[in-house]
Amino acid sequence: MTEPSPPWEEARRAVAEASRRLADEGLLIGTAGNVSVRVGDAVAVTATGAVLAGITPDEVTVVGPDGRILAGDLAPTSELELHLGVYRSSGAGAVVHTHSPRATALSLVLDELPCVHYQMLLLGGAVRVAPFAVFGSPELAAHVLAALEGRSAALMANHGAVAHGSTLDKAVENALLLEWACDVYARAAALGTPRALDEEQQLAVITAALNSGYGSTRAAKP
Repeated sequence: MTEPSPPWEEARRAVAEASRRLADEGLLIGTAGNVSVRVGDAVAVTATGAVLAGITPDEVTVVGPDGRILAGDLAPTSELELHLGVYRSSGAGAVVHTHSPRATALSLVLDELPCVHYQMLLLGGAVRVAPFAVFGSPELAAHVLAALEGRSAALMANHGAVAHGSTLDKAVENALLLEWACDVYARAAALGTPRALDEEQQLAVITAALNSGYGSTRAAKP
């Protein structure tokens, strides 16, 4: 196998670091889950069977858009087609797939996670639940891609969750935000029926955020 070019080498390090962070946060357990980042026309993705809490750059494989291995000695994740499908259908720069506890739990009982907090608008609003299909199958990839339309996150029935972002950091942030939203919903549902934001309320939040520059640092007014 040829040595990776410098951009691939850095991408492999970044994917390993992101995977370890997600494991530290409790979103990736053992070998369950996978992370990838786009590098030009190539994709650096975690290898199948890698223990994600301690994964090293050598356990990240680089593949072309057709899945052909370009760098690395290990087979890529069994969910490679899902990752490649997201890249083909969107401008995503990175993809995170987890078996995080709250997201997985809600995937067992919901068809859609309602938009119960305005922070969820960063994910596109209500989060759809993709129907169950066997892991690594074309059917699963197709279901998830449909659930992701217009969204940056989806739940996967009886399986887990997937999130993407323009950068690897953003994809990780979206995965963490999704797990937080799932936790909030689960806590609320234990007390009663959670209220969802309606379209008018969501639009009002979006308008206010755009007008105020919400979420970005700025100089204080004198």
